[in-house]
Amino acid sequence: MRYDLQSMFDITGEVAVVTGASRGIGREIAMAMASLGAKVVLVSVSAMHLFKTVSDLQDQGFDVIGIPADTTKKDSIQAMADQVFQQFGKIDILINCAGVAHLENAIDFEEAMWNWVMEVNLKGTFLTCQAIGKYMVKQGKGRIVNLSSVLGLKGRAQDMAYSPSKAGMNQLTKSLAIEWAKDNINVNAVAPTFTQADAERGLLGDKAMYEKILSRIPKGRLCEMEWIVGPVIFLCSPCAEFVTGHILYVDGGWTVS
Repeated sequence: MRYDLQSMFDITGEVAVVTGASRGIGREIAMAMASLGAKVVLVSVSAMHLFKTVSDLQDQGFDVIGIPADTTKKDSIQAMADQVFQQFGKIDILINCAGVAHLENAIDFEEAMWNWVMEVNLKGTFLTCQAIGKYMVKQGKGRIVNLSSVLGLKGRAQDMAYSPSKAGMNQLTKSLAIEWAKDNINVNAVAPTFTQADAERGLLGDKAMYEKILSRIPKGRLCEMEWIVGPVIFLCSPCAEFVTGHILYVDGGWTVS
């Protein structure tokens, strides 16, 4: 048998929905999928940032549109899913990138912050999978990739909500994979370690915490966002036909060291 690598990774003409797509890794994934020929719907709660990103990508010749939606609100995310299906007649791929984080000592961690992180990271992922999943079940196929984190397996100090939310996302991924396997829907997660963008946003804490995190990564450096894009594309492609319920760690060896 001869293998055609181009067709094995071909997503040309696929309709992909990417949440949290106005910036960061969501934007990178949306741009990568569009560059490979997919029709990409960018979703974000921030309309201003969303439409700026959409305009930037359209100016580069990418086939993208933007739909503002709040993934934590069932009516909002269902309306988005309905709009995508009405416009394109199918939804092939869903990438859940919407996420937030908050660092604070456990005894001072406010309930409101706990609820916010859990609502966006876990509840929002479920509601989006549910809304898009209805269409994927009807059409008998689909690919879902949830952006998790190495912290879904490895905890850290002052991280009382983000780590548990990502651990919950991992279990949600596995449960959906089992339930929807019969419908030819693959559900996986990509779990990266910290990126340089995280450092720039102050999510690594003080210098001591930064050095401690870096020491745990056998490759000795933070992850670049483009290194996350490849595994996501793989899981969305025909090449990953028999991969479902998998948590793919993009962590420089952290979880095995």
